Amino acid sequence: MGRFVIRRWAPDPTAFGPRRARVGGTFRAFVPHPLAGLVLPIDARVAADVSDAERAVAALDEGTRVDRGPHRLEVLSRLLLRAEAVGSSQVEGLVVSPRKLALADLDPELDPSGRALEVVGNIRALTEALTVATAPGPFTVDHLRALHARLLHGTRDERLGGVVRAEQNWVGGTTPLDAEFVPPPADEVQALLEDLCAYVSGDDHPPLVQAAVAHAQFETLHPFADGNGRTGRALLQLVLRRRGLCRRVVPPISLVLATESTRYVAGLTRTRRAGNPGAQELVAGWMAWLELVAQVTRRACVEADRYEQRTAALVERWREQVRTEAGALRADAAAWALVEQLPSAPLVTASTAVALTGRSPRAIDGALAQLVAAGVLKQVGGRVRYRLYEAVGVFDLVTDAERALASPTGDTQQDGPVRPVPARPSRRR
Repeated sequence: MGRFVIRRWAPDPTAFGPRRARVGGTFRAFVPHPLAGLVLPIDARVAADVSDAERAVAALDEGTRVDRGPHRLEVLSRLLLRAEAVGSSQVEGLVVSPRKLALADLDPELDPSGRALEVVGNIRALTEALTVATAPGPFTVDHLRALHARLLHGTRDERLGGVVRAEQNWVGGTTPLDAEFVPPPADEVQALLEDLCAYVSGDDHPPLVQAAVAHAQFETLHPFADGNGRTGRALLQLVLRRRGLCRRVVPPISLVLATESTRYVAGLTRTRRAGNPGAQELVAGWMAWLELVAQVTRRACVEADRYEQRTAALVERWREQVRTEAGALRADAAAWALVEQLPSAPLVTASTAVALTGRSPRAIDGALAQLVAAGVLKQVGGRVRYRLYEAVGVFDLVTDAERALASPTGDTQQDGPVRPVPARPSRRR
């Protein structure tokens, strides 16, 4: 059963914070119940919410829109994966403009502060998680450690990547004595991590329930010194991919969780009750948590579909601009291939355009000139051998989408963003 254990915090006369931190004392750390054999009596209302959310994820993944083909799904997948990684960073208070993020992704030297690189690390960690999800065999603690290491790679905390903590940590406050939450002592973590990974490898619950439970348990364990929140949200997506619910795209659940941060933290807290797993209060806490995850997942899918429709409209506008400027191009022209890729790669160089399209450098040089002439691309910097081009309108679209997801209703005219977001884009052209 979930339980609290009493531990002692040694005095430290040099410590900052309240006097209690300097004189030491005892604190309570929470040790959750293992997930093996967990029985969740899901009530009908929550089951209906979960079912609705899973249908929404499946519809987004399957591509029910008639104008969406396999290639469009590939681009949408990259768009939504980036949006989910950005959202997970925003939960932690790390807000980076879409343009700065794209610059850092293109060339780390273009982000001297390193803040955007942290978000890029989150994108790569999520990519790693989805790769692990489709690998055969059980999910293991080593997989989890590798995922965390990928998240911190290239950051100032890289040395902590993949290292399961050997000391007590806490959330909020200056010591465990005044913390908002104290995870299990370090000597309890390894066994609970192995239990969590065994649960992720199974199928005891519906996919969204399993993802929600695994995420909550991971956040309760807080097994790493840093990056637990972002790793835990990547784990949520890993479970959905592993169970086949989202095989190609990821709903940007973290962008909605960032908006619902108060409910998010409160929901996690309600799953941390001591006592028998079947206790009424604990069951009620789990039901509230599952209900929240179902609601934010469904909204993420609705907003993702809107995002896709606006992206498709932008691509069609670009195509019309090219037709007006260049006349009738061959259907297999490199310009058309590049236009389709630009929503997920709004900053390109000649070399990245070659990699995106598979076309020859000569064909890409011609395509870039055509798209600049048509007003689809504009040169924004770079040297002669490293010209940088920006796709006109993409950053405005991404910022508008992020701001909509930061509004409780999705309408920033009626309800403004409730958390830090990138500034509203300029409408000047």
